[in-house]
Amino acid sequence: MVRVILVRHGETEWNRDLRYQGKTDIELSPRGEEQARLLAERLAHQKIHAIYSSDLKRAWATAAAIAACHGLDVVAEPRLREMGFGVWEGLTHSEIQGRFPEEMVRWEADPLSETPPGGESMGQVVERVIETLRDIVRRHRGQVVLIVAHGVSLRALLCEALGINPRAWRQFRLDPASISELLFHDEGAVLTLLNDTCHLRIKTQFL
Repeated sequence: MVRVILVRHGETEWNRDLRYQGKTDIELSPRGEEQARLLAERLAHQKIHAIYSSDLKRAWATAAAIAACHGLDVVAEPRLREMGFGVWEGLTHSEIQGRFPEEMVRWEADPLSETPPGGESMGQVVERVIETLRDIVRRHRGQVVLIVAHGVSLRALLCEALGINPRAWRQFRLDPASISELLFHDEGAVLTLLNDTCHLRIKTQFL
């Protein structure tokens, strides 16, 4: 069995403003830094054997805060990066609809195949993320592994791990600094925790 703890990075200013971040390398906001500290406190007494993270700053800083409590090095894994949204990055949904209405309609109808201008498809995200997950699970039999990544990449991972059509990725809600968990057995994966943010509600008013 392999226990995989999934953490979405802490909040950024673009999260707060509901802007598509994608592969743009945005840093944590002050609130996001506090969320990373609360995550680290929550997981401080949890046995963790390895920590993997997207190499984007918002995920890496979140992972580093957790790793510091365990004396572990964070392993950078670029395949865990957020979906690339191309020229849409930095824009809100309404701004994209106003500037790229036809492209948005096509992408929302078939995100697995369609790509935002200059970006990547959901199918490409699924392929790289699930490849990474298989490598990690194979490498850490009988251990607990923590993965820090992003909203879309983690939802793609959940769909594939649970045998759910990736088109259903929007049906998972993963808030900034949330914790989810999968147990991998020979027969497949079991979801044991989803979007847990109780560590944030105790000390902050997080919505």
